[in-house]
Amino acid sequence: MRIIVFFDLPVVTKTQRKTYAKFRKFLINSGFEMIQFSVYARTTRNNDDASKYVLMVDKNKPLEGSVRVLTVTEKQYNSMILLVGEKTASEKFLSTNEILDL
Repeated sequence: MRIIVFFDLPVVTKTQRKTYAKFRKFLINSGFEMIQFSVYARTTRNNDDASKYVLMVDKNKPLEGSVRVLTVTEKQYNSMILLVGEKTASEKFLSTNEILDL
C-alpha cells in the first residue's frame, strides 16, 4: 500500500514558514519521500500499517492550510502515468516484491 499526503500550507509569516518546515520534516522523518512539491508518499505493508501512519499525519497536521491523505494499493500506484519528469529513486529501485518485504 502507499499513503500519499498532499498539502498546501500558507508561508506568508515567519510562524507559518516554521510550521511548514516542521510538518515537512515530520513527513521525512516518518519515512515519506517527496514525489513532487507538497506531495509526499510512503509505502506500507498493509492496511493496518497504513492506518497507523494516517493517524500519525493527523496528529501532526498544522492548524491552517490544506492537508489531504490518499491511500492506494501498489497496483493502483503503479498505474500512475508520469507525463513529465523522472521517477524518484525509490520508485526506480523497488519492485513490488521488495515493497511487500518492508
